[in-house]
Amino acid sequence: PRSVPSVSPQVGSYRDISHESLSLFRLLEPQIEILVLGTGDRVERLHPTMLKQMRECGIAVEVQDTPNACATFNFLTSERRMAAAGLIPP
Repeated sequence: PRSVPSVSPQVGSYRDISHESLSLFRLLEPQIEILVLGTGDRVERLHPTMLKQMRECGIAVEVQDTPNACATFNFLTSERRMAAAGLIPP
C-alpha cells in the first residue's frame, strides 16, 4: 500500500502555510492544475522554495487576498479548470 503523509489542516495565518500543510492538495485525484491561496485581508509573500516545490509537482500556485482568491477560484471552476482553494478568512 501507498503511504500517505500526515496532513494538518490547521493553518491560522499565512505564516502557517508550508510544504507540509499543502500536502493534501498534492494528493487530490484527479490532480489539480492550479491552487488558489487566499492569505486573509492582504496578499502575503510565501517562501519561493515552497512555490517551486508545488510547480515541480505540476501545480501552479496563485496567492491573493482571500476575497480575490474566492473570485479567482470561482472563475477558474466556471471554465472547468482543475482548481482547488486554500482560504484563510480575512
